[in-house]
Amino acid sequence: MLSWAAIAVGVVYFFLPLVGMLEFSLKMRRGEYSLDAYRSVMGDPQFQATFGYSVLMACLTIVFGVLVVVPTVFWVRLKLPRLRPFMEFITLLPLVIPPIVIVFGYIRLFNTSSWLPLTGSALGTDFLLMCGYAVLALPYMYRAVDTGLAAIDLGTLTEAAQSLGAGWITILARVILPNVLVAVLSGAFLTFAIVIGEYVFAALLDRPAFGPYLVWAGGNKAYEPAALAVITFALTWACMALIQLATKFSKHTRMPR
Repeated sequence: MLSWAAIAVGVVYFFLPLVGMLEFSLKMRRGEYSLDAYRSVMGDPQFQATFGYSVLMACLTIVFGVLVVVPTVFWVRLKLPRLRPFMEFITLLPLVIPPIVIVFGYIRLFNTSSWLPLTGSALGTDFLLMCGYAVLALPYMYRAVDTGLAAIDLGTLTEAAQSLGAGWITILARVILPNVLVAVLSGAFLTFAIVIGEYVFAALLDRPAFGPYLVWAGGNKAYEPAALAVITFALTWACMALIQLATKFSKHTRMPR
C-alpha cells in the first residue's frame, strides 16, 4: 500500500500541473474550451520558421553525432579498451559544464577577429550551433551507442568481415551500424528532444531557433505559451515512445542464438 501511495503522489505531483497547463491553453475563448491558442500558434509564421529551423538542426546534429560517436566508440572498444574510463569522463563533461560557459568559449574562440571566424557568416554560425548541440547530446548518444556495442561480439564480427575482404568503412556501415541501429535511434530521439527545446546556444549565437521563440512567446503572449509548452511536451514524449517502440521491435525481430 505504501508503494502504491508513493506512486500516486508522484503521478499527482507530475501530471496535475500538466493538466492545469493543458486546460489553460484551451481557454483562449472566454467561457468555453477551444483550440484557438493552438491555431494561433500553428498559423504564426515565426513559429513555422523557428520550428522548421530547429527540426533541420536536430537532423543535422543527429547525423553529425552518429558519424562521430559510432566510429569512436567502435574503435575504443575494439582497439583501445584502456581508454574507456577516459572516454566516460570526457563524455560526462557536458553535464558538468554549463552550456553558457561552452557557448561563450565558442564565441571567444571563433569570433570574427579569430583565426577561424565562424561567427562571421550565417553558415559558419549554423555549423557552430550544430557542434554545440552535438556536445550537449554527447552524454546520451555516447552511452546509447556504447550500450549497443557492448551487446554484440565486436571482435568476431570484425574478423569475419575482414576475412571476406571488407574495409573499415564497409564494416562500420554494413556490419556494425545495423547491429546497433536501435541504440543509435535511442540516442537520435534524445538528441532531437534536446535540440528542440535548447535556448542558451541559439540565443547567444543569435540563431532563429525554437527555444528563443518559446521564451519570446512566454513574455509577450498569454495563452499561446501554454499551447507551445504542451506541443513541446508532446514532442518529447513522442520521442520517448519511439525509443520504446524501436526497442520492442528489436526484441521481436532478433534472431535466436
